[in-house]
Amino acid sequence: MSLPKGLAEDVSKNLVMVARLIDEDPEAAYAYSKIALRLASRVAAVREAAGFAAYANQKYSEALAEFRAARRMTGSVDLWPVMADCERGLGRPEKALEMAGAAEVHKLDKAGQVEMRLVAAGARRDMDQLDAAIVTLQSPELASNSVQPWTARLRYAYADALLAAGREGEAREWFAKAVESDKDGSTDASDRLAEIDGVEFVDAFVEDDEDDSDAVTDAEAEVEAEVDDEVEPQDDVSVADELDDEDDDIEDDDEDEDEDDGVEAAAESKEDVVKEDVVKDDVLLKEDDDDDKN
Repeated sequence: MSLPKGLAEDVSKNLVMVARLIDEDPEAAYAYSKIALRLASRVAAVREAAGFAAYANQKYSEALAEFRAARRMTGSVDLWPVMADCERGLGRPEKALEMAGAAEVHKLDKAGQVEMRLVAAGARRDMDQLDAAIVTLQSPELASNSVQPWTARLRYAYADALLAAGREGEAREWFAKAVESDKDGSTDASDRLAEIDGVEFVDAFVEDDEDDSDAVTDAEAEVEAEVDDEVEPQDDVSVADELDDEDDDIEDDDEDEDEDDGVEAAAESKEDVVKEDVVKDDVLLKEDDDDDKN
């Protein structure tokens, strides 16, 4: 309301995009927040949105600066738990625990106090104080049977801490309770529970695709087999064998012709010899006749 109408509309459009994209596309949300911040850096809502966009992208130092600026502008303590979590992100869990014990925590509503308890337990785990983390989460809100917006996350954090401490049986019980209260699927409690129970999920769609692929492959193999049967002779003699047989037949014919030529040549040679002998005999007979006459 403190901005001119046109500028206010531009800023509000960017803030709407931050809210829409911060879960599914944090980088895009961060880009929109920077535009809004450039247009109206003195508006507390803009500084808060910029802080959450930076926080979603693990830019903890930048997020903490924006949250502090928004708190100075409004005087509200609502951002106290997320500011403490930024300290954790910056590797300062001791500072987060110090904030968890500050007077500002008592000014938070029930949801804020539960969130502060979650941050404190996380800081204990950062310091490898698993038992202390478990004790920190033990509270009336955890023991309550009523389901509140924070119930699933609180039960999940408690189950995860128990599992990290090696108390698998108790962890399974609380993961199951987290599943019961997690109506909108804000946690992966069902997957963690299945992991403890040794249950594996199989993607049925992937199997169907593989089966279809196998069926297509089998069908292609059958078609190729039919084509091969049509091309190949029934007596299983290959084309190459037939060509070899034809070549052998041609060679045999050539050999037969050569043999016939050899026989004919031999016969002619023998006939010539006989003719020569006959001529010689005629000459001898004629000579004998001439001697007798003399």
